[in-house]
Amino acid sequence: MIPAKVAELDAHEGPVYVAEEDALYFTSVPRPEVDIKRLSLRSGRVTVVRTDANKANGMALAPDGRLLVCEQGTLDSPARISLVDRATGAAQTLVDAWNGAPLNSPNDVVVKGDGTVWFTDPSYGFLQGFRPRPSLTDAVYRHDPRTGLTVLVAEGFDKPNGLAFSPDERVLYVGDSGEGMHRIEAFDVTGDSSLGNRRPFAVIDPGYPDGIKVDGAGRVYSAGPAGVHVFDPAGDLVGEIDLPGAVNLAFAAPDRIYVTADTAVWAATTFEPQEA
Repeated sequence: MIPAKVAELDAHEGPVYVAEEDALYFTSVPRPEVDIKRLSLRSGRVTVVRTDANKANGMALAPDGRLLVCEQGTLDSPARISLVDRATGAAQTLVDAWNGAPLNSPNDVVVKGDGTVWFTDPSYGFLQGFRPRPSLTDAVYRHDPRTGLTVLVAEGFDKPNGLAFSPDERVLYVGDSGEGMHRIEAFDVTGDSSLGNRRPFAVIDPGYPDGIKVDGAGRVYSAGPAGVHVFDPAGDLVGEIDLPGAVNLAFAAPDRIYVTADTAVWAATTFEPQEA
């Protein structure tokens, strides 16, 4: 899987592909502000959806077509999961606290088929000096937009990062990018709303797991400093995309991936095992 450069630009995190536009949305490299931008894959034109987007990081597409955005927050602005209109950039808070305590600095987000929003909330903002000391542990949460209820579903991480569901949504994969961890863990999804049977899935060495996605065959793609590692559902390494500095990725079709790597967006095909 040899990647091809699509465009040179400051695409850092949160890639979201929108098929009807043939466009990729992403969050820019912090310098120090972060913008949400749009890359037209037809014309190559880049536009800004929302400027100074509160240290935005991971993103996903909400059922109503808006962008679900992990806003890490600042010393003056609270962290939150927001909904951002792709056309106007208007933002609305979805969740910004758990049990009355402010979120740390949400990192990545995914939407389950039932419309619930699952996100990781590490304390990177505090460690990097742009958020206050955290009140909450580093954890994974589930938010139900229908009821407004937010539930802590997993803790005991160093720094929970990327997350993704298996195709049947019976397994949730969570990457831990903390010092000394550098692994992906798997959880069974029980009763559609809770997690159990926590187990190691794969170790990323060298590097660490950042963005995570799963293809239709259940293979897990983990982006990180050493490139993109591809694991089968059993956790065995079955392929790699040689792209040092990879941060996150998005599927554009069953056989196509776009990867953000700070200085460029790259395209690659998905992994297909070779017949013996």
